[in-house]
Amino acid sequence: MTHPGPTAPLERPTQRSQAKADRRAALLEAAAGLFAERGFNGVSIEDLGAAVGVSGPAVYRHFASKQAVLEALLVGVSERLLAGGEAVEAAAADAGSGLRSLIGFHIDFALGEPDTIRVQDRDLDALTEAARRQVRRLQRRYIEVWMRVLAGLQPALTEDELRVRVQGTFGLLNSTPHTARVGGAPVAAAAVRPVLERMAWAALTAEG
Repeated sequence: MTHPGPTAPLERPTQRSQAKADRRAALLEAAAGLFAERGFNGVSIEDLGAAVGVSGPAVYRHFASKQAVLEALLVGVSERLLAGGEAVEAAAADAGSGLRSLIGFHIDFALGEPDTIRVQDRDLDALTEAARRQVRRLQRRYIEVWMRVLAGLQPALTEDELRVRVQGTFGLLNSTPHTARVGGAPVAAAAVRPVLERMAWAALTAEG
């Protein structure tokens, strides 16, 4: 009977893969900040590399181009929002708790990733047409998650009104990176969150 060899060498690819994934995530985080600050066209591959302590050419080990970085950032966040929204919908005990959970989930995103929101607002058109379509498709599906949950709470609303209420609420919550500031300094999340929660709930559930 043969015995398997040492397992230690098998761990190395996993460690390398994790290191590569960590570097890729760091590049995306740096890209969100730099693109938000300077705009997509104002940032070079060298800038992205410098932000995480590598040379510009080393960025190409993770992304084929600067546009590929933008695509990974914006498609990636749309995928995460959809997956998170679907998970909230599946776990909800009822429509009311589901809607409150969706509001909280999206506020977490708005407060936690303001740079990504700024980039999407300004640089979505810098994506390829195929990537823009993908982002739009994912966004529509995320909207539809909210519409289904809201319809469970407000069954008399038409599909058009459900959509308008959901998209209007996104406009409210996604404006946080631009509006939750006093004298140029951000307002503490603990002060912003309860206000956003009340406003979003009121906008979604208002009578008639």
